[in-house]
Amino acid sequence: MNQKAQIRLLPVLLVAALVLDTGACQKKKAPEEEEKLPAMDRVARSPVDTSQQILNKTFTVSSTVKFPFEIPAHAAIPHLRGNYRSFVKDPGVQSNDDIANIDFLILNEDQYADFVGGHAGEALFSADASHDQDISVSLPPSQDQPRKYYLVFRNSSGGAAKKLVQAHFTVDF
Repeated sequence: MNQKAQIRLLPVLLVAALVLDTGACQKKKAPEEEEKLPAMDRVARSPVDTSQQILNKTFTVSSTVKFPFEIPAHAAIPHLRGNYRSFVKDPGVQSNDDIANIDFLILNEDQYADFVGGHAGEALFSADASHDQDISVSLPPSQDQPRKYYLVFRNSSGGAAKKLVQAHFTVDF
């Protein structure tokens, strides 16, 4: 190769060496550094656009009936949708008076523990003394851990001793 060709090639080689050097200087985080990040700052695969049926049945309520369900980790905006209807005799014939009323609650784990312990507390959602409800409730984000919730159906006082309930619920996350 002659000297003029070498001189023209020199700037190209210098630029190539500079690009390679810049890439080599970028430091990747060591695994130890990533582990030090708070759990809320870690990014993981999200279960977005997933629906899960959590309840689709007819059942009897004498006192209280619970249905637990879980929201997976990293669900940013979980949403519970559904409906229930309560009856005194036949599910095909809706009771339009107060004897078919039930109470409906959505509780997180701590609230459910208080509820079972007999302590009156708050609920994420409640519908008192109703026999026909459509429900649409946003639940808190699950962050880095799955979260457990409970659908609770409770016989309202002053009505029939046993009630039939038809319930259909799904959760979107």
